[in-house]
Amino acid sequence: MAKVIEGLYYAESHEYVRVEGEFGYVGITDYAQDQLGNVVYVDMPEVDDEVTAGEEFGAVESVKAASDLFCPVSGTVVEVNEALEDEPELVNQDAFENWIIKVRLSDPSELEALLDAKAYEAICE
Repeated sequence: MAKVIEGLYYAESHEYVRVEGEFGYVGITDYAQDQLGNVVYVDMPEVDDEVTAGEEFGAVESVKAASDLFCPVSGTVVEVNEALEDEPELVNQDAFENWIIKVRLSDPSELEALLDAKAYEAICE
């Protein structure tokens, strides 16, 4: 069973957001990295790009497949995880530690539409 962390918000498309104050850290779930296999490239937006809940913001490529990334929240990208540019496999090592983008949330009420850990686990079964 893939690791699921309590207190995070999950999208049905297998992205998560960890909220700290006005910021959200967005990445792919442990289940997603496990399904993808060895990640070889992470395509990320630029700092200051606007992202919209439910819309594509990048992609993850593995030896098996490429998968678009959909942002679970709307806001402005304030940071990208530059470590993933040189070591995309960090996503496989710990998907929850190695977030992809940090976003200043523009509409925190969007979080209410996302899944909690228990609901996300049910999707993964």
